[in-house]
Amino acid sequence: MAQTTYDTFARGRRFFDLGDPISAARILAPLAEAEPDSRSVLELLGRAYFHSAQLNRAEATFRRLIELDPCDAWAHIALARSLERQSRDTEAAPHRRMHAAMAGGSLD
Repeated sequence: MAQTTYDTFARGRRFFDLGDPISAARILAPLAEAEPDSRSVLELLGRAYFHSAQLNRAEATFRRLIELDPCDAWAHIALARSLERQSRDTEAAPHRRMHAAMAGGSLD
């Protein structure tokens, strides 16, 4: 039986929840290609990349989330943290400020 999009997403989530973000990313990356506008897939994929220190891929994924929804405060802080982990604090600052403005003032 062929796996549905949901089945694949759930499998990726299980790997992520079990602490294996690399396997989660391997499962979710083809799904993100097939469903490039799926914010839930992109969010979990970005988290998997971030937690497995694939920071360039995490950055690109979080930028895609922001393209899809510029008002997504979570995507802004996720992008800021990805940039900060790459020692790109100047690039991260506007996204951290955007998150703060949307989240009621907290820079975290």
